[in-house]
Amino acid sequence: MSPAMKKTIGHRGIDPTGETTYKKTTSSALQGAIQLGITHTVGSLSQKPERDVLLQDFEVVESIFFPSEGSNLTPAHHYGDFRFKTYAPMAFRYFREMFGIRPDDYMYSLCNEPLIELSNSGASGSLFYVSSDDEYIIKTVQHKEAEFLQKLLPGYFMNLNQNKRTLLPKFYGLYCVQAAGKNIRIAVMNNLLPSAVKMHLKYDLKGSTYKRRASVKEREKAVPTYKDLDFMQDIHEGLLLEGDKYSAVCKTIQRDCLLLQSFKIMDYSLLVGIHNVNQACQEQASEEAGAVDQRRPQGQKSLYSTAIEAIQAEAGSMGSLDTEDKTGGIPARNSKGERLLVYIGIIDILQSYRLVKRLEHSWKALVHDGDTVSVHRPSFYAERFQKFMCNVVFRKISCKYILYLCVHAVSLVSLPFHPVMQSGRPDLLPKTLLASDAVGTTTETAVSSSLENPGFASTSHPLPHSQDAYKSVGVDLNNTLSKDQEHSTTKR
Repeated sequence: MSPAMKKTIGHRGIDPTGETTYKKTTSSALQGAIQLGITHTVGSLSQKPERDVLLQDFEVVESIFFPSEGSNLTPAHHYGDFRFKTYAPMAFRYFREMFGIRPDDYMYSLCNEPLIELSNSGASGSLFYVSSDDEYIIKTVQHKEAEFLQKLLPGYFMNLNQNKRTLLPKFYGLYCVQAAGKNIRIAVMNNLLPSAVKMHLKYDLKGSTYKRRASVKEREKAVPTYKDLDFMQDIHEGLLLEGDKYSAVCKTIQRDCLLLQSFKIMDYSLLVGIHNVNQACQEQASEEAGAVDQRRPQGQKSLYSTAIEAIQAEAGSMGSLDTEDKTGGIPARNSKGERLLVYIGIIDILQSYRLVKRLEHSWKALVHDGDTVSVHRPSFYAERFQKFMCNVVFRKISCKYILYLCVHAVSLVSLPFHPVMQSGRPDLLPKTLLASDAVGTTTETAVSSSLENPGFASTSHPLPHSQDAYKSVGVDLNNTLSKDQEHSTTKR
């Protein structure tokens, strides 16, 4: 076996046959145990009468043993004996009901077809699966994270009752598979980035600049996950949103950060996926082989699960019913005037500001500028996070930009639009080709359509760059880049 095959990240590894393992349990065995366990727990839970959630419900843990030969309660299987635990089943049933998830739909999505393993495990070494209908993400979590989520549940319950529209992760279940003497804890969450929609760019943003650049190894991936410094360098003007969308994004981030701060949570990130509509149409138009799939895109079934729903914004400006995007992306522009669909969500919230984090920050602050490192006290972290997202990442479309569109309105082109699907997933999104015949009749109509309808693609002349927003959050791009170069020179 080559050295690459022996490499492990956290509990994640590769066995001699090339299959992924987690705590020495193969991925296929873990998937089978998860599906058997969820099928049983959801089925048995449906037999219990509905009632209000009580405080003690958050502490309940149900357990069922699955011998390989089967029992009077469980079917026979070939995954080896294991025990399946369900945490707070009544509370999570209530959470799923709040998001309009029926028990049979939940079970069908997760257990009817094999789960799809995602190749990018991240630095934590967690395993990620996505359900075959693209609805749910299943992630392995560490013992401390699972323990912290259990403690959060009453407050999480209270927050969801007050506000179902949030960018925070939506937890639909917490389980544990006990196999070969190991505990493998898993959480079921909403899927932020539809795998059927091609993400041209992806970012993990914290509002920090210390070591916040994608590694060389990460950049070699087909769709790398870039970081804060990469965003500031590559997307100078940020993501341009209409006024109402910008206000909705910032208000939602502010409200979510306040909640995270109250729980003393920090080190979370904003995951940003960007689908470039103009680029997708050009890519599609250049494809000569393959038949066109005319099936309609399918929206997610869970309520408030898409980015546009989470920020309390209306999707009506997305265009007519015939060209409406059903994947829930937030319509935006870049500085070139290209149309974008942006998918966002706050991730990695199961990090509390415990002693180990305080020590980590203190050590980093001695070596580097304490305000630039990602591990910080929750109040400062939340404030810096909000400022970075609302001043650097997202910008409101200005009158200057509207005037710019007026000048170039003659070049606006009408496009029937659906997001371009990934190869191998024709069941979720159709392929449509570029149609470039219809042109806006007046400047006023063209500008209005340009801001509201993803069926229009504008010219690609970039706007003048500005550094004002970086300064407003205490980050100067040129200084940051020069500091990086100094650090790298020192290390050499």
